[in-house]
Amino acid sequence: METGTITEVFEEGGEELMQKRLKEVIVVEGRDDTTRLQEVFNVDTIETNGSAVNEQTLQRIEKALERRGVIVFTDPDFPGDRIRARINERVPGCKQAYLPRADAKDKRGKIGVEHASPQAIERALAAVYETEEVHIAEVTRDMILAADLIGGPSASSRRRRLGQLLAIGEPNAKQLVKRVASIRITKEEWDAALRQLEEEQD
Repeated sequence: METGTITEVFEEGGEELMQKRLKEVIVVEGRDDTTRLQEVFNVDTIETNGSAVNEQTLQRIEKALERRGVIVFTDPDFPGDRIRARINERVPGCKQAYLPRADAKDKRGKIGVEHASPQAIERALAAVYETEEVHIAEVTRDMILAADLIGGPSASSRRRRLGQLLAIGEPNAKQLVKRVASIRITKEEWDAALRQLEEEQD
């Protein structure tokens, strides 16, 4: 089932963020963590969505490490430590950022990156992040639309297979646009994956 129209996929986000643009991709546990980080930085994230980090997510982290660098920034609790250990075992070489428990508590005592203040997040990441200019994606909107990956009857299955070929998981329409940009898929990689996709479907 398609999620979002073509217009929604490409117009989401709109205004350019003015915060520091981080070079590295930040690994966090969930959507609320991403939202919190994006209030402080112009940053791309990979969400583990739970402590059982699956192989697709690990492959995305591995590719992000090769292209941009990765900072692991999980909650300062047992599940967060377990996620961090799993990632470091499978994808060695990631940078590590740590948030003190006292900075990650809400009023009810719940622990999480999403509860930290902007100042606490800046302090936790200050020693490890690098900044850069905004990257110009090689894979354009027109290229994505022309590949029948959004809105068509076979878009979902084509997108799923293309995601496997590019090692970016199995994204929905909105996720595809973001992941191709954040992992910095090149035009050559995109064209090669599409050729293989078309050969498989002939």
